[in-house]
Amino acid sequence: NQHGEVLPVGGINEKIEGWFRVCEAAGLDGQQGVLLPRRNLRHLMLEPAVVDAVATGHFHIYTASHAGEGLALLTGMPSGIDDPVTTQGPYPSGSVLSRCEAQLRQFREACRAATRGMQGGCS
Repeated sequence: NQHGEVLPVGGINEKIEGWFRVCEAAGLDGQQGVLLPRRNLRHLMLEPAVVDAVATGHFHIYTASHAGEGLALLTGMPSGIDDPVTTQGPYPSGSVLSRCEAQLRQFREACRAATRGMQGGCS
């Protein structure tokens, strides 16, 4: 949602099992897995092949309750959102969101430079 909370989704078992079958057909290498809303964890009723693959480390199931957790998991870097309630910068140096913010500032400056003197340029 707009606060970064990861909300539950329907059909989670079927979604995981479908992705597992795709990964299995491509060859499980221990790098594949799923990231799902933490609130869905209690609803899991997965087929034995998925459970076995998770138990042996060939497939992974990760959960997140906030978008910041997912960002950190997927990038291997701190997200920049230490407090899930506070989602506005400035973000800690070296975090995903500080890098995004810096890139957006560069884009804005490039846009301003390119449209200097033009009506309706970048603001």
